[in-house]
Amino acid sequence: QVELVESGGGLVQAGGSLRLSCAASGLIGRTFSNYAMAWFRQAPGKEREFVAAISSSKTYYADSAEGRFTISRDTSKNTVFLQMNSLKPEDTAVYSCSQGRSLYASSRSSDYGSWGQGTQVTVSS
Repeated sequence: QVELVESGGGLVQAGGSLRLSCAASGLIGRTFSNYAMAWFRQAPGKEREFVAAISSSKTYYADSAEGRFTISRDTSKNTVFLQMNSLKPEDTAVYSCSQGRSLYASSRSSDYGSWGQGTQVTVSS
């Protein structure tokens, strides 16, 4: 069973930056780089929404994240990152990372089989 643990969330003022990390463990017999990784977020009272995904070399972003957020991965550390700049109050949510069922990077949550518990990001105005 893959375990994903997020960190790096917190309280930041609008316009500020945060860097989220997601460390994967328990990858018995599985290679981290063979699976897409993604970040989703869920704000109170709203449905979970796609933020960004990364396959082997390509990255994909929601319109709301394009130009402000950057997803990356360090395969030597089994870790995926989300650098968030120019944060807005509407970015406030619990951010969760997820591992895909394959290397196919999708914006659909159903294409991801393992999820972390999430880390809270709060952006004040």
